[in-house]
Amino acid sequence: MNFSNEVKTALLFIFGIALFLIGFSYLKSNDVFVSDRVFYGVYNNTEGLVNGTPVTINGYTVGAVESSELLQPSGKILVTFRVENDFPFSKNSTAQIYESGLIGGKALAVVPAFDNAPLAAHHDTLQTSVAPGLTDLVNEKLSPLQEKIESMIVHADSVLIAFNNVLDTQRQEALRQSLDQFNETTAALTALTSSLNSSISDQDGALNKTFNALERVSVNAAAITDSIQQAPLSATLRSLEQTATNLTAITSKIKAGEGTVGKLVQSDSLANALNETNLQVQLLLQDMRLNPKRYVHFSLFGKKDKDYTKPEKSE
Repeated sequence: MNFSNEVKTALLFIFGIALFLIGFSYLKSNDVFVSDRVFYGVYNNTEGLVNGTPVTINGYTVGAVESSELLQPSGKILVTFRVENDFPFSKNSTAQIYESGLIGGKALAVVPAFDNAPLAAHHDTLQTSVAPGLTDLVNEKLSPLQEKIESMIVHADSVLIAFNNVLDTQRQEALRQSLDQFNETTAALTALTSSLNSSISDQDGALNKTFNALERVSVNAAAITDSIQQAPLSATLRSLEQTATNLTAITSKIKAGEGTVGKLVQSDSLANALNETNLQVQLLLQDMRLNPKRYVHFSLFGKKDKDYTKPEKSE
């Protein structure tokens, strides 16, 4: 069967148009040979959503965005997207715009709702939402922090102003002198630290000499301890114990009044006798002092003895 040139040209023209439409649909991420469902969503702001952006359900790609259209006069944006997968979801499902990554731009996800509402059908308009991106989250966290920092700066400025008002010229000079003294103290501490370091590190330093002396004392003490350990301590302790026992026995006898020492301690007769003897000796000495001629006399012709008169007791 032969075709004329006109028919061949017409068929070639139709094939070219069909091929162009298929290619154009492919470039728009539309699969011509797959039946899909088209849904709509109305947004106040699409956050830069572009045509051909994948549409996902739980992270799985099920379609793509076909077009975006600015509605008049509300200024809202109508987004048309298709779902090639037969996955069923309710009319109450949400078409949510979210941030796919730091530099990945925006994407569209269907958040399916599994309730008793009717299933979403071809050309239905779904509920919409926009998930906060990383920038929004950062701004949300930084805004309270920024307010706190600003408040802190204001309070710090107020404190500095009050501080300047309190510090007059005299107090400022006193503060300056205190700082100078603090610097001098720091310098003195630095010198002291250097001196201590020198004393510790120097072999002839005072601290090293002290440590050496302490070491010698420790060695001598250890030697003395060894000598004490080697001494016959057991015999010495037994001797001391026997001596203590004897002293205890003697003390007990003295307390009981046994022996001469016990009688002296327990009886008052000896003390009374000694007191009486002492009194008689004192009277005799007093009489000799008052009447010496009674005891010592010398006469060529002799002299009659006088009668003895007992002297009065002296107080």
